[in-house]
Amino acid sequence: MRVSIATAYLPPEELTPIAKAADEAGYHAMALADHVLNLETLTTEYPYTDDGNRRWDPFTPWVDPMVAIGALGAVTERLRFFTNIFVLPMRNPFPVAKSVATASAFTGGRVSLGVGMGWCEEEFELLDAQFRKRGARADEMLAILEELWGGGWVEHHGEFYDFPRLEMTPAPPSRIPIYVGGLSDAALRRAARHDGWISDLISTEQAADFRITIDRYREEQGATGDFSMIVSLNDAVTVDQFRAAEDVGVTDLLTMPWAYYGGFELPLDQKIEGLKRFADDVMGPLES
Repeated sequence: MRVSIATAYLPPEELTPIAKAADEAGYHAMALADHVLNLETLTTEYPYTDDGNRRWDPFTPWVDPMVAIGALGAVTERLRFFTNIFVLPMRNPFPVAKSVATASAFTGGRVSLGVGMGWCEEEFELLDAQFRKRGARADEMLAILEELWGGGWVEHHGEFYDFPRLEMTPAPPSRIPIYVGGLSDAALRRAARHDGWISDLISTEQAADFRITIDRYREEQGATGDFSMIVSLNDAVTVDQFRAAEDVGVTDLLTMPWAYYGGFELPLDQKIEGLKRFADDVMGPLES
């Protein structure tokens, strides 16, 4: 099981030292969260808590993920990066393709794109994006991204986007994996068509059920090749418990490793100490 570090809500000044420490300690990747705006009041209900309240307080930092990946890639050598989750249909596909390909070029191909369909209609409106049909539009966008990243002349004539023969350079140095986040059936089917799935916080038993469903969809679609199941677990602490998750198909753990040694709200030095301890206590035994 590979281990990636979640960075949502962290102060920007902590990202570089955490990335350097994770690179040295052998972590697989770092995940960058995404929101452009945080409105004071919403009519859209937040879907990931029972009471509908957002998980973060006002003025929590949300860095631009691709800008951050470019900066963090410059101070690391092997650590990969992915977005968790980039709200794809809220954007135009051309600047997305350009920024992700550029980040991949500067990091030597260490970038994956994790996408979601978004939940906040007001944020879409402020970015001049349509909330309606965002799933269908995102599917077409994903096809366009693959075309633009191919490095040759491309043209596209679809339901939402239509453009003549063009090229976008630089192309990424290697193929950019696409991960899909979300718990809905549509999200699972979309993930099955691509390279991986990113969960919300779930149990090992739930992960097993999701893996069965995704594998069934992949079989129906004739999908082949490696598939990453990137999961945040709410019931695994020991090496044996992480092994149990691996046994049901979890390929990647997404976590804040210092939380196992004192909670989420720790000074930076204690976060770095915690991620090093987790590498010794858990990652090492999992690899043996």
